[in-house]
Amino acid sequence: MSRKNSRRLLAVAVAGALALSALPALPGPAFARTGPETLRPASLQAHLDRLTGADGLPGALAHVRDRHGRSVTTVSGTAERGTARPMVGAGGRFRIGSMTKPVMAVTVMRLAERKKIDLNASVDRYLPGTVRGKGEGAATDGRKITVRDLLRQTSGLPEYADVADWSKLPQDYLGLALARKPTPLGRFAYSNTNYLVAGMIVRAVTGRDFREVSRDLVIEPLGMRDTYWPADGETGIRGAHAHTYGVHPADPGAGVVDLTRLPGYEFGASGGLISTPGDLNRFWRGVFDGEVLSRKALRAMVGASVPVGQEGWPADARYGFGIASARLSCGPAWFHGGDVPGVSVISGRDGTGRQATVYTTGLAGTAGQREHLIATFEAALCGRAR
Repeated sequence: MSRKNSRRLLAVAVAGALALSALPALPGPAFARTGPETLRPASLQAHLDRLTGADGLPGALAHVRDRHGRSVTTVSGTAERGTARPMVGAGGRFRIGSMTKPVMAVTVMRLAERKKIDLNASVDRYLPGTVRGKGEGAATDGRKITVRDLLRQTSGLPEYADVADWSKLPQDYLGLALARKPTPLGRFAYSNTNYLVAGMIVRAVTGRDFREVSRDLVIEPLGMRDTYWPADGETGIRGAHAHTYGVHPADPGAGVVDLTRLPGYEFGASGGLISTPGDLNRFWRGVFDGEVLSRKALRAMVGASVPVGQEGWPADARYGFGIASARLSCGPAWFHGGDVPGVSVISGRDGTGRQATVYTTGLAGTAGQREHLIATFEAALCGRAR
């Protein structure tokens, strides 16, 4: 394979890895099912077994906690192929991809409550002259884009991940995006560039890296003790974790290989966090219970949403400030998802306070796998923890 093609394959794979956002590639019908099999508690194991059986993903886990504090972890598959190791539990770490975005959105909201960021201010106010398009992207202008637009994915900023050369790190990711044609300002169009710029604004207003700020304002206050940002150059995962698998984008001819080691630092504010199912459920619990945000700020995050209106999303899906919403068979839910090579995850909560996180140790890359992933999440959130 030529070096050019190898780089292109890597770019495409990482773009997909960062861009699951709130499940933009996942089919909506899974959210519309109302059949009783979806709601039976015992069906959760069957859903997970389908992911590791018929869908061929190495491992799958669902961790559920209800509003009374009762929790259950259900697993399927193995933590390491070729061994007898069972799948890790709710304390096992994994790369959460775009589930990073809700954490960053809450970080921005905390700074907004402290009057350090004005959601209605232009990007140019905090990053003067930085967001200016060139060439095909000449219409991009940070003076017209607000912080609110970044958080809601309505800025028009184009994607950078699918044009980056991931064999040469680091790169000017923003520069890559600014050379591309923007999408219409004010219309939802998911792009990792939005949260790349949000992270830059956090640094501009605090004088500190967004990783440190999010740790101090969100991760530590919520007691997410097993969640961390990988250091520059760090490729492994600390502590207990399952191995993750898939086709390596730089060498697809090798077939399915171990993808556990990745340059997670480069995924940045859009998708760089490493966490656990227990910590992700703790995130939803703490944010919605007012542990780090006022009720007014939370209402703004979930209430100031825009319709998604794109294929692969639930028909009624809306996107707020880093938090998506849709109606499941058991009522409304707030959630986000993420992909990195070798992992797919969905995590969220319902109106009763129940939280659920589902992830797989292989990328749910086909339409069928993604539909089954959503169905598993719905079964976890709409069932009964016991």
